Amino acid sequence: MLNGEKIRIRPLTLDDVQPMLELVQRNRSFLQPFEPIRPESYFTAAGQHSAIEQAIRQWKSDQGYPFGIFLLENHSLIGRVNLSNVVRGAWQNCTIGYFMDERMQGKGYMTEAVKLAVQYAFATAGLHRVQAAIMPRNLPSKRVVEKAGFRYEGLSKRYLCINGKWEDHEIYSITSEEWPMPSI
Repeated sequence: MLNGEKIRIRPLTLDDVQPMLELVQRNRSFLQPFEPIRPESYFTAAGQHSAIEQAIRQWKSDQGYPFGIFLLENHSLIGRVNLSNVVRGAWQNCTIGYFMDERMQGKGYMTEAVKLAVQYAFATAGLHRVQAAIMPRNLPSKRVVEKAGFRYEGLSKRYLCINGKWEDHEIYSITSEEWPMPSI
């Protein structure tokens, strides 16, 4: 568990199934243009139970570190930030992905969550590099990584299949040499 000024990130548990279900159901239309096509089962309690079980397995196998994002003031779940695709050996890299409740946008919560996740990647997980891939039109997401200290590396054509279409993504990264940021 890592605390910032306004939010906390922590690994998800099975106690988070219902709040996560409410979060994904409430934000289904909002997030659809930025995510892969999800099966209907994803938007059920069983689907979220399965997703959280997968997150727990990722933690145990050192393949990823999915976090829930919670407000400090009332402990409500407002999003996720995931360190995924962990590769060890000579690379020591992972990718970062995230989403935030539409009602919580523009309050600095996601920037704080990304900074905390990067702190975990470098200070606890011992990774060297964290990479983000963002669709060029997703300006709020680009601002998040820029404020978190990531640098732009280039454009990857047809990088991920998002909402049924192969989308170009801009690649941003940060390495442990560029960390720590002055404040979280």
